[in-house]
Amino acid sequence: MKRKREEEKSKANDSNSNGNGNGNGNGNGNGNSSNNMEIVWQTPANPPVKEDYIFRDGRRNVKPYYFEFISHVKNRWAGKTIVDLFAEEFKGRPYDYYVSAVKCGRIQVDEEMVPVSYTVKSSQKISHFLHRHEPPVMAWDVSILQKEPDVLTVCKPPSVPVHPCGQYRKNTVVGILQAEHDLAPLFPVHRLDRLVSGLLILARNASKADLFRQQIEAGKVIKRYIARVNGVFPEGEQVVDVNINYNASAGRSTAESGDSLGDTPLKGKAACTKFTRISTNGTHSIVLCEPITGRTHQIRVHLQYTGYPIANDMLYLCEHVTHREGMSADRAAAYSHHSPPPVSSDKSESSSEDFSIDPMCTNCPNLAPKDTKDMKRACGYIVFDTLDLDGHMNALILIGQHLAYNFLPFF
Repeated sequence: MKRKREEEKSKANDSNSNGNGNGNGNGNGNGNSSNNMEIVWQTPANPPVKEDYIFRDGRRNVKPYYFEFISHVKNRWAGKTIVDLFAEEFKGRPYDYYVSAVKCGRIQVDEEMVPVSYTVKSSQKISHFLHRHEPPVMAWDVSILQKEPDVLTVCKPPSVPVHPCGQYRKNTVVGILQAEHDLAPLFPVHRLDRLVSGLLILARNASKADLFRQQIEAGKVIKRYIARVNGVFPEGEQVVDVNINYNASAGRSTAESGDSLGDTPLKGKAACTKFTRISTNGTHSIVLCEPITGRTHQIRVHLQYTGYPIANDMLYLCEHVTHREGMSADRAAAYSHHSPPPVSSDKSESSSEDFSIDPMCTNCPNLAPKDTKDMKRACGYIVFDTLDLDGHMNALILIGQHLAYNFLPFF
């Protein structure tokens, strides 16, 4: 396979001597000097390869690359201006950024520059050109445990998302398996949160993936998680039947139980989890978790709701938990003895690209897409984050005849 799409090329002016790093020639350096640089654009069709990765200080890094985000106008987008569409649907950047990006050709429609007042039509191709920096992940291997003609079972390391989403494209389980083992296509049968480690089952063809889907819908999937939580968890089976409301922009879920009179409308989805204490040492407890439903961060949120959060879960760790929706992780941390560092959330590209300007990257400030020359535009990057993983949460997943034993970090 070709690493990059050769026909997608353009020129960029590399005027990185600007002292302010803004590429406008107004800094302390000579902003008028420039070097032409050939750019090869990658798209979602370009597979990752081994050479894309650099291992350093226990982390797997991805070499920055030029990327064309491609989407097509949905029916509900039709009739909006190109700027309003991006500002409403991709909220990771300010409105002014999109105005500038459209004016300079960083955002195009059907491979053509358009005015900021341009109204999009259904099914049109929209391109957003970026110099992309993916966050690093832990440098542990994605170990293949069992390889069958139509099913692959692997051990997913923590910090690695299962499939391309938001900030990640190559630093994913699917991307790494494709780059290092030439395994494609792959269809994840189930997903584990980015910070979760454990066994992951992937179908190797669409028909097998559909068979697994039918088994899941028929209730033939059993998931049992073993978590280490703070405190002495109560004995006996504890059932938490509390709605969960997921905030996509914040990347967090909250539990909501309403009031005793039922006057407060609930915004979240129904969620139920069974918990049973296995053991305790007086400080922490090992708890069996059986999710009846499958909401985002369900086990983590329900354990937080009970007052026994997963040990070292910096997103939901809290000693004093409110029973009302709206208790964000940041507020929860304020009640805890812990001060969690910022945690990057897993956001899909459909709602956010979550980029900002990287003044240290000489390719970011002056990047022009395709044949659009001499148009200076700011490029985005993703802030690198670090993870401290010093515990695990275990999950036992039975899917048909396939067994997956999962290890979830305690964040």
